[in-house]
Amino acid sequence: MADFDAIIYVEDLSEDIPPETTEQDPIIVRGTGEVTIFGLSNRFNTEFPTQLISKIAPEEYTATISRINSVLKKNLPMNVKWLCFGCVCCCCSLGLSMWPVICLSKRTKTQINKLLDWENTNLYHKLGLRWSLKRMNCDNNTNSMLEYVLLLEFLPKIAIYRPD
Repeated sequence: MADFDAIIYVEDLSEDIPPETTEQDPIIVRGTGEVTIFGLSNRFNTEFPTQLISKIAPEEYTATISRINSVLKKNLPMNVKWLCFGCVCCCCSLGLSMWPVICLSKRTKTQINKLLDWENTNLYHKLGLRWSLKRMNCDNNTNSMLEYVLLLEFLPKIAIYRPD
């Protein structure tokens, strides 16, 4: 008869599993729009990167990029209007007319960061990925211009520690 109250100690098998030490480079999604205000493009590329095959569904990736593009589509036309107004009135206002554009641009970046945080907590952290909006140099290194890009990083796998 089996003893159901007995405690059986099983050998710890976590030592036999080699830790995964390969670290992958992050995926950079650059802006592809026609208009760029203070480094923030009006649209990001929705093409599915090949590095994400078998990590995430193409539909989820496209949905995330589409949500970001909708935030940009909603906010950037107002930024362009205020930028034109700021440029026209810059001499008269001693540059103070540019403040609305700077504040609206900051608000747009904050909205994108909040959207990415929501996406990360609800889906991407479970898959070992993390989205972020980063400021990087443009393609060529001789140019000192900066642009905002979407960075998709691979999170390291967490090893579970079991005390003896």
